[in-house]
Amino acid sequence: MNKKPIILGIESSCDETAAAIITENKQGIPTILSSIVSSQIDVHREFGGVVPELAARSHVEKIDLITKKAIDESGIKMDEIDAVASTAGPGLIVCLSVGLSFGKAMAYSLNKPFIAVNHLEGHALSPKLNCELNYPYLLLLISGGHTQFLNVQGLGKYKRLGTTIDDAVGEAFDKTAKLLGIEFPGGPQIEVYAKKGNPKKYELPKPIFYKGGCNLSFAGLKTAVLKISKQIKTDQEKYDLAASFQKTIEEILYKKSKIAFEEFKKINGTAKNKFVVAGGVAANQKIRGVLINLCKEENFEAIFPPINLCGDNAAMIAMVGLEKFKLNQFNKLNYPAKPRWPLDEDAAFLKGAGVRL
Repeated sequence: MNKKPIILGIESSCDETAAAIITENKQGIPTILSSIVSSQIDVHREFGGVVPELAARSHVEKIDLITKKAIDESGIKMDEIDAVASTAGPGLIVCLSVGLSFGKAMAYSLNKPFIAVNHLEGHALSPKLNCELNYPYLLLLISGGHTQFLNVQGLGKYKRLGTTIDDAVGEAFDKTAKLLGIEFPGGPQIEVYAKKGNPKKYELPKPIFYKGGCNLSFAGLKTAVLKISKQIKTDQEKYDLAASFQKTIEEILYKKSKIAFEEFKKINGTAKNKFVVAGGVAANQKIRGVLINLCKEENFEAIFPPINLCGDNAAMIAMVGLEKFKLNQFNKLNYPAKPRWPLDEDAAFLKGAGVRL
């Protein structure tokens, strides 16, 4: 019987230090043996956001311990690891460098292949850890730093259909939370506040709602929230603004996803339409519900990672490592960290002044 590959994943692109071990069962289905994520919320809370230097220092202090814990909990021995996969980008360069260097050192010491992983590809493949997912599929990647629609044709084969021209949706959630006085990390708390509010209280803008294809914009929405927040005097008004913001985001994602569906069908012309929603914001239950209903209307299959795999984690990095290992796609130990690393290298850069849609 052929031994199933065992992959060690390492993640340190922002403020989570993570390590995971995955393999496959007899049917070839990925199996998580361990997944350890150490958050740095307490480190950054007083600053209201991630401080890169402090994040990198925390990674240095924890990465050896976190990796050892992942190996111990997996029940495998160190020499049973077949390859080491580390996030090489995109992300904060000082943070990426910690996990990348550690992963290279592990691979070198074990005399095993090293695999450099695109963090975004980790999110793109994360549903493979809990369900069967075949190519092609439409991906909506929604996180703190990224919002984009991608046609996923295969491992490493991505065509961007739409993207944000300014803020990412997760960034809009985090900034709105900060304006409402919610402690860092506040983005996930917006949904909690919204449940107590009136979503029709405030009429908020939906930038490029009727143009730009499935490109998105959230900067104008964030500015409108800023103006209204200065006039808020009661907790109920905070809840109402959170609810109005949440509802506006839902309407934008519904509309733009529907356009992306049409673009996807033009390219693939398949009856088996799959819609994967991944990234930290995919944990938002209201957004999940809206997009699931849209999929039912448009005959798409809605696929989400488990809640614990929506945020940054190393299991998704190991998942990419597993796919690449089976194709013998390895990297040299001098592979550089890439603070910017788009999945679609050919897509135009659509941020900043002068963007035309």
